[in-house]
Amino acid sequence: MEHGTQNSDPVVSNRTMEIVVAGLFALVALVVMADSVRVGNGWGSDGPKAGYFPFYVGLIMLVSSLATLAVNIRRHSGERTAFVEKHQLALVLQVLVPSAVFVALTAFLGIYLSAVLFIAFFMHWVGKYPLKTILPVAILVPAGLFVMFEIWFLVPLPKGPVETMFGF
Repeated sequence: MEHGTQNSDPVVSNRTMEIVVAGLFALVALVVMADSVRVGNGWGSDGPKAGYFPFYVGLIMLVSSLATLAVNIRRHSGERTAFVEKHQLALVLQVLVPSAVFVALTAFLGIYLSAVLFIAFFMHWVGKYPLKTILPVAILVPAGLFVMFEIWFLVPLPKGPVETMFGF
């Protein structure tokens, strides 16, 4: 934990997060195991079937997750070490929320225009750069990526109305 920070109120404890993550891993393990059974997890005449190894990896994940879950449920909540504090969560959300908006905008505006907006927003909001610095970077970086992916590598990425307007 950092000392001397202004907002050091814990948002969630380590114990709580370990219980949540162990539960999620157990759920993933069950999905892996169920799908392994679906495709065949036994031993065929020519060797292991497609789901043989994934099933046992899922089983190991499940046992490990359940053990972690049991240990953390039995642990007394007297130990309240913070997993994340308010100021730390605010810093994470400062990146997470705009990134989620960028991903959502990509479906409507395409990746290149979304990238222009994302870069410009971050340079203004977090970096406090002047507009004369923001505009060239926010425009030239996605333009360079467009040339590299669409023209040189011939890898089509999600496009929006601007690219359609220019015939791409």
